[in-house]
Amino acid sequence: MRIYNPKKWFDILFQFHKSDTLRRLSLLIIIIAAYTWLITYLELNYLNLGEHPTVKNIFNMHNLLGFALSLLLVFRTNTAYDRWWEGRKLWGSLVNTSRNLAIKLHALLPVEDEENRNFFRNAIPMYASVLKDHLQSEYTRYGLDEAEHPELKQIDNTKHAPNQVAALMNSRLMGLHRQGAISGEQLLYINDNLNAFTDICGACERIKNTPIPYSYSAFIKKFIFIYVMTLPFGFVFTLGYLVVPVVAIVFYVLASLELIAEEIEDPFGNDMNDLPMDRLAMNIRKHVSEII
Repeated sequence: MRIYNPKKWFDILFQFHKSDTLRRLSLLIIIIAAYTWLITYLELNYLNLGEHPTVKNIFNMHNLLGFALSLLLVFRTNTAYDRWWEGRKLWGSLVNTSRNLAIKLHALLPVEDEENRNFFRNAIPMYASVLKDHLQSEYTRYGLDEAEHPELKQIDNTKHAPNQVAALMNSRLMGLHRQGAISGEQLLYINDNLNAFTDICGACERIKNTPIPYSYSAFIKKFIFIYVMTLPFGFVFTLGYLVVPVVAIVFYVLASLELIAEEIEDPFGNDMNDLPMDRLAMNIRKHVSEII
């Protein structure tokens, strides 16, 4: 995720990055401009469709279509941002859940019980790291101390890794309960925090595995394409060759909104504007290590 100062207008205006829509659309903008110039040249020199009022009125329907398209794009952008913001709230909940569980375990576990303290000091932040790679479909093994906690090295990366980490923490706590190290009331005291891990994982998977319906996304793309391709016919009568930059700018704005919506509707990827899950996972590890 790109961190920036929204008050620095000039830096934002004149800086380009890999997800900048102008860079990604530059070739298409040139093609659209060339297409518009060709239509304008043919109309002004050969077709002369503007001399026929009926034809001219038909092509002026862009005023109505533009309003409908703007409503669709606003809804599309808001829907994508809602998915991004929900993902951010879920990861914020994961940070708070990890802290709360660490605080409770710090109070419950004896100071001299270094083995169990070290286990949870590694296992709690490990859940965030595993969840990040699970959402990005990148299964890797984690460099925890094998000698201290070999069970944490037995994560089967071909299965649901976050569930395995949550199961290991539950098993360790149930073992402490059977040993009498923690009471039943204390186990219930931390049970909600343990359940929250799986709830957060399931909510993230819902966002990841439920994209915007294909028909809706495809319709907007086709609508933008048809609108832009017919736009020269609607404005060439009044603008002449000035319609070339106008159509290029309109295409840039409409296509940029769709590209931005595509990028943020899946907040768990590796794009510039996706959630900073690496940084959040590092913060969880830092905070848990400070608490326990």
